[in-house]
Amino acid sequence: MFDSFISFSPVCNAFFATLFTWFVTAAGAALVFFFKSINRKVLDSMLGFAAGVMIAASFWSLLSPGMEMAGELGLNVWITAAVGFMSGGIFMRVIDMVLPHIHTTGIHDSEDGIHTSWKRSTLLVLAITLHNIPEGLAVGVAFGAAAAGLPSATWGSAIALALGIGLQNFPEGAAVSIPLRREGLSRSKSFFIGQFSGMVEPVAGIIGAVFVMHMKWLLPYALCFAAGAMIFVVVEELIPESQSDEANIDLVTMVTMLGFTVMMVLDVALA
Repeated sequence: MFDSFISFSPVCNAFFATLFTWFVTAAGAALVFFFKSINRKVLDSMLGFAAGVMIAASFWSLLSPGMEMAGELGLNVWITAAVGFMSGGIFMRVIDMVLPHIHTTGIHDSEDGIHTSWKRSTLLVLAITLHNIPEGLAVGVAFGAAAAGLPSATWGSAIALALGIGLQNFPEGAAVSIPLRREGLSRSKSFFIGQFSGMVEPVAGIIGAVFVMHMKWLLPYALCFAAGAMIFVVVEELIPESQSDEANIDLVTMVTMLGFTVMMVLDVALA
C-alpha cells in the first residue's frame, strides 16, 4: 500500500509529510480572513482536540514503537523508554526556560523565558516555534525509523502520525491567528503568525530524519524522546489553556477524548 513512499529517501518523505502539516496549519490560520473573533468554547474545544491527538500520537506512533524497537535491538525496554521519554521533556523544559516567548491563547498572557525587550510579535512567533518543534521532529523521526526496516516501525504508522498532526494543526492554526486578530493585529499579520508554526515543522522534520538515519542505534531513544517532547507541550500548554474557563471543562474533556480516539483509530488502521 505504501510502496511509493519506500522509493523516496526518509528525508524526502519527512519533508513532504511536514509540508502537508504546514499546509493544514496555514488553512486553519486562513480562517482569520473570514472571522475576527472566535467563541471561547470553540477555541477551548479546538485546543482540547489538538491535545487528544497529540497524546494518542505520542503513545501509538512514537512511544510504543520505540519500546518494541528497543526489544528488537536487544536493549532494556523500560530503561530505553524512560530515558528517551524524560530526555524529551527535559529538552523542552530547558528551551522553555531559555527561549523568550509569550502565551496568548489563555485568558491571561504570560511571558516565559529569559527577559528581553523584543517586540510582542517576535515573542508570539517564538512561542509558536517552541510549540511545534516537537511535532516536526516526531514526523521526521517516524519516517527515519520506518526506513530502518524494523517490524516495530512501519510506513503506515509514520503516515498516520503525519495525518494526525496535520488534523490537529487545522484548529491549532485558527486558535492562534483569530485571537491575534481580535487583539488588533491585521489579518495578514495574524495569518502569518498563525501559520508560522507550520513553517518550522519541515525544518524540524528534516533534522529528525537526518539524525536517525546517521545514528540508527539511537532510534528507540529518538522515538521516545519525541513522545516526551510532545507530551510536555500538551501538559504544559494545551490542556491548561483549553481548560482555563471552568464552564467549558466537561466539553473540552470529551473533545480531548475524541481527538485521542481519532488519532488512535488512524494509527491502528494504517499500521
